[in-house]
Amino acid sequence: MDETTKSSEIKFHYLIPNKSDLQYGCGVNVVGSQVVTPGEVYPAPNHPNGYVFDPERGRVLSEYQLLYIVKGRGTLTTEQGEFPVSKGMMILLRPGQWHTYRPAQEVGWNEYYIGFVGDVAERAIRTLFDEGEYIFSVGLNREIVELYQRAIEVASIDRPAAQQMLAGIVMHMIGVINFTSRNESLSADRLDQIVEQAKSIMQENVMHSIDLEALAAHLNVSYSWFRKIFRDYTGHPPAKYFMEMKLRHAQYMLANTRESIKEIAFMLNFKSTEHFYTTFKRVMGCTPNTYRRMSTPEKGKK
Repeated sequence: MDETTKSSEIKFHYLIPNKSDLQYGCGVNVVGSQVVTPGEVYPAPNHPNGYVFDPERGRVLSEYQLLYIVKGRGTLTTEQGEFPVSKGMMILLRPGQWHTYRPAQEVGWNEYYIGFVGDVAERAIRTLFDEGEYIFSVGLNREIVELYQRAIEVASIDRPAAQQMLAGIVMHMIGVINFTSRNESLSADRLDQIVEQAKSIMQENVMHSIDLEALAAHLNVSYSWFRKIFRDYTGHPPAKYFMEMKLRHAQYMLANTRESIKEIAFMLNFKSTEHFYTTFKRVMGCTPNTYRRMSTPEKGKK
């Protein structure tokens, strides 16, 4: 059985897996997509019983659902609290657990969703995802969108063996969600660690010169990749960041020591006093002498 409603803004298909379908380990009950415009009533009132719910009261499902937001934002509320949801996020709803969700009235959202049951799908979810995990950041993932669109297409035809095709799509989707969310998190953590480690090494060598290509090799990354991610994170190429680190140290020495400008230039490993002088003036907007006088007005008067 396939109950279908379609318009330019909403497509959904309700199916009833038979006993043979469920023996396969995963049966799909619903798949669809919806564009919710700002201020629109949500959810749409033309869903069959069991799927219509009041966002104020929430609901408990008897199936798993994967809800993917590709535009807009809103909230998910569970017994653990309220969580913000925005584009690029996947919501995992589990059977028997109370929840409610809704798009923000002022912006709406675009959603894809698929609901399913079965011991194979359940085992995959229990194995891959912690019980308290509801929201996964997968970004605007072309592969996931294509999987939803393919599922909608298969469900709309509902030919023999369609459920097995849909089951394969669900399992593929679960795998992509796990791979993408885990690697995005690990990638972000790793990038942060590389940049922070690089900054720490730069600080340790502020009184010396530093070979940035050798630094990238020490961090086990290519220099071109290192330069790009360092600039993305700090807003500066590594060479400029290191130079500004040296100049900040020069400011400290000018304000807090009696070392001459020539000695400071030498201690910070500038190529020459002239190089230090011109670089300081270009970046800081004043000469080292002027900075020292402004930083130590009493000494400047003597």
